[in-house]
Amino acid sequence: MRRRLMRNVWVTTLVAATGLTGASAYGQRRPKKPAAPAAGQPAAASKPAPVDMDADQSQAAPAKSGKPGKVVDNSPASPAGQPTEAAAQAKRLYESEKWWDAAKALYRVSTGETGDDEGNKQIAQFNLAKALYKLKFYQGAYSIFSEITDKPNHLKYNETLLWLAKLATDLPEPADVIERVGKYNQEHVAKFNNHEQQDLYWQLNYLLGRYKYRNGAFPEALSLFEKVDRRSKYYVQAQFFGGVSNVQMRQSKPAVQAFQRILGAIEEGDVEVEDEARMRDLAYLSMARTFYSASIKLDENTNAPTVDQTHLSAAVKYWNMVDVASEYWLDALFEESWAYFMAGDYSHALGNIHTIQSPYFPQSYYPEADVLKAVIYFSNCQYDDALTIVAKFRSRYEPIRAELTKTLDKFKKGSNQEQEFYKFLKDVRDDKAQIDSRVAPIVKSSLSDRQLLRNLEYVRLLDEEENRFKKAPGSFKDAKVADLVKDSVHDARELAVRNAGDLARARYERNLADLNEQMRNGQKILIDITAAQRNQLDQAIQGAQVTVEESKANIVKPDEEHVIWPFNGEYWRDELGFYRQTITSKCGR
Repeated sequence: MRRRLMRNVWVTTLVAATGLTGASAYGQRRPKKPAAPAAGQPAAASKPAPVDMDADQSQAAPAKSGKPGKVVDNSPASPAGQPTEAAAQAKRLYESEKWWDAAKALYRVSTGETGDDEGNKQIAQFNLAKALYKLKFYQGAYSIFSEITDKPNHLKYNETLLWLAKLATDLPEPADVIERVGKYNQEHVAKFNNHEQQDLYWQLNYLLGRYKYRNGAFPEALSLFEKVDRRSKYYVQAQFFGGVSNVQMRQSKPAVQAFQRILGAIEEGDVEVEDEARMRDLAYLSMARTFYSASIKLDENTNAPTVDQTHLSAAVKYWNMVDVASEYWLDALFEESWAYFMAGDYSHALGNIHTIQSPYFPQSYYPEADVLKAVIYFSNCQYDDALTIVAKFRSRYEPIRAELTKTLDKFKKGSNQEQEFYKFLKDVRDDKAQIDSRVAPIVKSSLSDRQLLRNLEYVRLLDEEENRFKKAPGSFKDAKVADLVKDSVHDARELAVRNAGDLARARYERNLADLNEQMRNGQKILIDITAAQRNQLDQAIQGAQVTVEESKANIVKPDEEHVIWPFNGEYWRDELGFYRQTITSKCGR
């Protein structure tokens, strides 16, 4: 039979929202679900997206923590001449690891107070950044290293790349060290390709690859990810982003191969990876989504979909491999229900939805599950049941939509709205937000992805750095270098709060927009049901409905490994994921 029109959606990533961090963490928000459609014409299959990981890294450039907007200085490098006695003394203090005194002295040299030439000022600037790093003023050090990266002819330009790699492990991803690494090229990274610095070489290839990926230079990103050796702790992350890069280039086979290499490395146990179980499930999820996206093709002329059953079966296989204890299991179960729908296996699709809506998951939020369920009943001409499903759906979600809108309306766009939404984000995370109990779990879930949490972590680390400064010796706090440290933390914190507030608001608005879309889809289904009851259905929609003969494929039967146990209203935990629902067609054609 002809299947309904489904958009051929290629896998996209939320990796930022996966987002994988430049250091170690992975993340992924639940991907946007298909735009479900009018009952007779569902417009979209699930829109799965590997990443995280989340990621959104969805091509949006993150905030810059350095000094964005500066003009790159390409003036010729100035060699260092004879240093003044003050510069020599500053160097001695640095070499003696007297960091507090060294920082004060080096600052005077770097700003020209001592009358040293440009070369010695540049050397002092570089050493000042390192001294601040040793004092654990990471943001202060980063602000100076960032200035150096704007000057390719700086005497310490090349050496700064090493320190950026260090900072990538000390600061969360929102500090955006990756953007500064992007000031360099593969030739700069290649200088670290030696036995003594191979770990650094692999890390820099990964970081520069992330920069290229973010900016849509996927072939370049791939070539960099491929240079990350299996012995590196960044190997699994590089393989993941390599897979997603291939997905972005619509190359499903090498994408799947990259995800498979992740599984192979984890199973063989010879790679360093944080949270193996989670990474394994993300690899399964990514492969399922990649196969699913590749399974649906649209005819260019008729827009009619064709389904590659081999790829669809592979997608189902990998969704089924996501562990039941995984945070991604319900996502996998729901996305898989779309694959079953496309295959015409309605008993599995409805069974999955039955599990998702069980009392064991009271906080689950899948409004589109009801839309898909209504579409399935409509396809089988069970119009009364479809009407009931849509009515219950609207009854449940209309108040939720109204309350979500009401809460959002409290935050009018304008001055300081980012800070206000940041405070709201903090209150939600701490269960202090004054919001209706019906939407509280939904709001908390929408504001809980890893990218948002990394922004909160960044603000926390900046607060720690500010407190560290308050405990510094009085002689340091009274020196001019203290203003540099204070200003760098203050400016970075203000920017981090604004970015976190903007991101939180965007997440909230996207969640509300998704719900609005599903409410519209529910209305479209009602329109199609009304037309069907009046025998006024479009011929194309009629042709997509299931015949009585075809519906026999959805009769649930026992086999050697399964028995039928009728559902009597009681859910059993060990049966979650195994429910099936027989549905027969009432269509007359």
